[in-house]
Amino acid sequence: MDVACGTGVVARRLAERGHIGRLVGVDLNGAMLAIARTKSREVEWIEGSALGLPFASRSFDVVLCQLGLQFFPDRPRALREIARVLRSSGRLGLSVYSSIERTPAAYAFVQALDKFLGAESSRTKRAEHLSCGADEVGNWVRQAGFDRAQVETVTKQISFPSALDYVRFQLTATPMAVLLKGEDEAGRARLIAEIADDVAARLDPSTLANGRLTFPQESFVVVASLC
Repeated sequence: MDVACGTGVVARRLAERGHIGRLVGVDLNGAMLAIARTKSREVEWIEGSALGLPFASRSFDVVLCQLGLQFFPDRPRALREIARVLRSSGRLGLSVYSSIERTPAAYAFVQALDKFLGAESSRTKRAEHLSCGADEVGNWVRQAGFDRAQVETVTKQISFPSALDYVRFQLTATPMAVLLKGEDEAGRARLIAEIADDVAARLDPSTLANGRLTFPQESFVVVASLC
């Protein structure tokens, strides 16, 4: 099962790699599931909450959760639900972004949003990141009933053609697009350009070499199992 599957990237990748057996994607967002259904018929797409997974106990061998944990309003409860639906010796794999200060472009972006659009404007972007460390994430998993839990801090390099492209993506292709809904096309373009310039000014010049924006994105990756 892929919890908080969104448009189904992880579940679809498993299907493409020849997964044998039941494969389920669960998400609370019906609109995202509608997109997932158009992309794969090999996966069962089910609308449901991570806080109350709509499955019997001990239904799955493996549960995955890519970049979903940070959005759950009750993370310990969600982890207990995952433990409940796993069979004995079942495994959990999840990833979650670390503190936003550890991802330079994201941190510069939220500061620019606060400057141009007001302090509340950065709430959605900040919510993509945890504010705690790897040890605390590991403790959540163990307290949920997992006997073995390994937490690794993983950093990958993210690249965009430019700071402008990064900001444009954030403000047109994510839920943050709502921040500019009151602007006409010219107004949106102007704000995106101004925010991008501010983001670039906050970053180390090395991240903008040759005009491209390249920066480290830090995540915690958890692999855990039940006895």
